[in-house]
Amino acid sequence: MNAVPAPATLNHAGIAARIPHAGRMCLLDTLQWWSADAIRCSATSHGDVANPLRLDGALPTACAIEYAAQAMALHGALCAAPGAAPRAGFLASVRGVRLLAQRLDTVAGALVVSATRLAGDAAQALYGFTLHDERATLLAEGRATVILDAIP
Repeated sequence: MNAVPAPATLNHAGIAARIPHAGRMCLLDTLQWWSADAIRCSATSHGDVANPLRLDGALPTACAIEYAAQAMALHGALCAAPGAAPRAGFLASVRGVRLLAQRLDTVAGALVVSATRLAGDAAQALYGFTLHDERATLLAEGRATVILDAIP
């Protein structure tokens, strides 16, 4: 049997089929590109008044971490061997986070979410991440450690 290669791009439904986030909690709209080491996605859910991460009607910039975590989860799914069972993962820590905007819901246009795998092994991964607006203005950045297949 021939293995089906991972797609070069995906829409919202294709992303939702590959990460554990369902319904409105799947925040990413489009996979723009990916490689073995990096991924870039876009999202417009920050402007949705029904975004599940809104707090008192606003979407705090700290929610950029969740957008990045979903990009990392998608990257892990795309890098997995074809037919491999999905690996459970959880965000263990974030470091060096800089939040450079007051809120995300006031950002015009799509968000661009990028993550680069900096290090890791079969049990964990360290990613650097950024969140930009469509004009390439940096909104947030940091590093995150993801632990794989651990029982919380």
